[in-house]
Amino acid sequence: MARSDEHKSISEVLKSFVDENKLQKGLNKVHVREAWDSQMGPAIKNYTTALKLEGTTLYVQLSSSVLREELSYGKEKIINMLNENLGKDLIKKLVLR
Repeated sequence: MARSDEHKSISEVLKSFVDENKLQKGLNKVHVREAWDSQMGPAIKNYTTALKLEGTTLYVQLSSSVLREELSYGKEKIINMLNENLGKDLIKKLVLR
């Protein structure tokens, strides 16, 4: 370990590790799933069959067409809620399937 590394915090070391190993995209996908589950609640979580982040677009597959229709009216609010939970503007577009 280099002398300059001795004074780095654990969060700095972990961030360096994530950056060097190009793990951020995978972590973002995990964080988006966690944000969706916590922000949307257990009822919507139960109807969510697939969640996929591609670039800045979040694709959500729902098993209820009625729920899909209801959620489609609040896409902007959902995007804002998720981004706020994530602490960054990761999602720009929401596609409900």
